[in-house]
Amino acid sequence: MPPILALHEVSKIYSREGGAPLHALRDVTCAIAGGERVAIIGRSGSGKSTLLHLAAGIDVPTTGRIEALGRDLAAMSERERTLHRRDHVGLVFQFFHLLPHLTVLENVVLPDLIAGGRAADHDPRALELLGRVGLRDRAADPVQKLSGGEMQRVAICRALLRRPRLLLADEPTGNLDDETGRQVMDLLLDLSRTEGSTLVFVTHDVDLARLADRRFRIHSGVLEPA
Repeated sequence: MPPILALHEVSKIYSREGGAPLHALRDVTCAIAGGERVAIIGRSGSGKSTLLHLAAGIDVPTTGRIEALGRDLAAMSERERTLHRRDHVGLVFQFFHLLPHLTVLENVVLPDLIAGGRAADHDPRALELLGRVGLRDRAADPVQKLSGGEMQRVAICRALLRRPRLLLADEPTGNLDDETGRQVMDLLLDLSRTEGSTLVFVTHDVDLARLADRRFRIHSGVLEPA
């Protein structure tokens, strides 16, 4: 089977006015198989978030090629990458990115609303996911009433709503205390496995990275097995 995600000598260079170009990624090559749970370890500014943005098709590489689900992301138009991300990729962020004026349930079904669907069509799926993370009884609550750990669980449910084949998580525990972060990470790993999603997560926490099937370390834009 072809890999779910493959990077071939990928580099990303940002120009800086009045300064030397910033090499965020340098000739990164790796392949991730379906069902794998992969951790990328690195400090702030090491290039790990840039790598996830490229994997999601939010940005395109300066050089090299990225294949996701067998398609070359750089060969797609911006609209095609947006649709690819909507239909096949789930994203989890450090700062949750929930809408505070919506309820818990409304935040979970938001991807389907953006896709032009009716929220009610996905309520059963959303409620099932909320039940699996222990928040079904909070579905009608305003999301701002939740704790940080609860908000991240809602964000995970939202990312899984459309059954993505690829789940990308950018420091998913970075805004949580150690105990809550471990609970959220355990949930993310368990749900990605039971949902059949390939998981790639970036973290600075070596202990959390050890929970993955495979680990990479990134430093100054260079990716190496850890």
